[in-house]
Amino acid sequence: MNPTKKIHDLGQSLWLDNITRDLVNSGTLQRYIDEFSVTGLTSNPTIFDHAIRNSTDYDNDISQDAAGAKSREDLFFNLAVTDLARAADLFRPVYDRTDGVDGWVSLEVSPSLAYDTEASLAAARDLHGRAGKPNLFIKIPGTAEGLPAIEAAIFAGIPINVTLLFSREQYVAAAEAYLRGVERRIEAGLNPAVASVASLFVSRWDVAVAGKIPAELTNRLGIAIAQRTYKAYDEVLASERFRRVANSGGRAQRLLWASTGTKDPKASDILYVKALAAPFTINTLPDNTLKAVADHGEVDEILRRDSGECEKILAAFAKAGVDADALAARLQQEGAASFVKSWNDLMACVESKSAAIRKAS
Repeated sequence: MNPTKKIHDLGQSLWLDNITRDLVNSGTLQRYIDEFSVTGLTSNPTIFDHAIRNSTDYDNDISQDAAGAKSREDLFFNLAVTDLARAADLFRPVYDRTDGVDGWVSLEVSPSLAYDTEASLAAARDLHGRAGKPNLFIKIPGTAEGLPAIEAAIFAGIPINVTLLFSREQYVAAAEAYLRGVERRIEAGLNPAVASVASLFVSRWDVAVAGKIPAELTNRLGIAIAQRTYKAYDEVLASERFRRVANSGGRAQRLLWASTGTKDPKASDILYVKALAAPFTINTLPDNTLKAVADHGEVDEILRRDSGECEKILAAFAKAGVDADALAARLQQEGAASFVKSWNDLMACVESKSAAIRKAS
């Protein structure tokens, strides 16, 4: 059996961490769906920057839309929504078959809004309405300022992918924001079945401590943090609070493993996929990791719910001088700053392409 199919049959969704127009036009995305059991995808500013900068696939739309667009940002979202709407259609059979549990694509609000609650909510409303697809998540960072926007968006019925989560505590805060939004819908007599995922970034932990820890702890921090978070996820789903929500028709906010491409060239290229196979979770994979899993992936065992082993590992990191709480806060701040930089690069790319096309016409 294809390893990706085996992972899918074990109960984990594999989503592609990429989107380009060529990926859709060439039939590659459909092949991933058919051959690799891919059931969704995510996007971010870096992905779109590479897609637009390194191809001419978007030039015609840029030429046609530039005059009518209100801003570079508006022009970009026209391009992104076009791509993601087509991808959403490809995943629509999965969405329908699973009654909305799977088959999603994701589009991020401007990362510059990570610390602006009201603007994040307004952007989420606009983008979701603009796309007009039921299986489109809007990504909002799980920062302190993002949490009220997440709650309000869920209350407004907007499906949300909570991004930039790095720890158990940040995940729990995002889960509570989601539950508050659903509980408000129940109280208001609205349909509580609003979908959401919570995206925990994994590999960046290991990048952050590389070369600063004992050799035996190399590439073990991200997985230990994920294991700790998985236990918290299990506790949320088993809680009386969630059961009350579920009894009223609410959905579970699924846990998603993000940033699972291996960054250490000395480590296995399927390191995080093999370690984090778990039912009712999602793993987002870049193309190269997806192909590696399909080629030589293996899953020896399902991720255990008990966190005893990971707590021992995290204790060893603490002994080595790693303050996990402080590092989680730093990684979230750095992640937000990195996305803003990518966003600025993307806006500059869109402006440059638009100017070049105007000059040539």
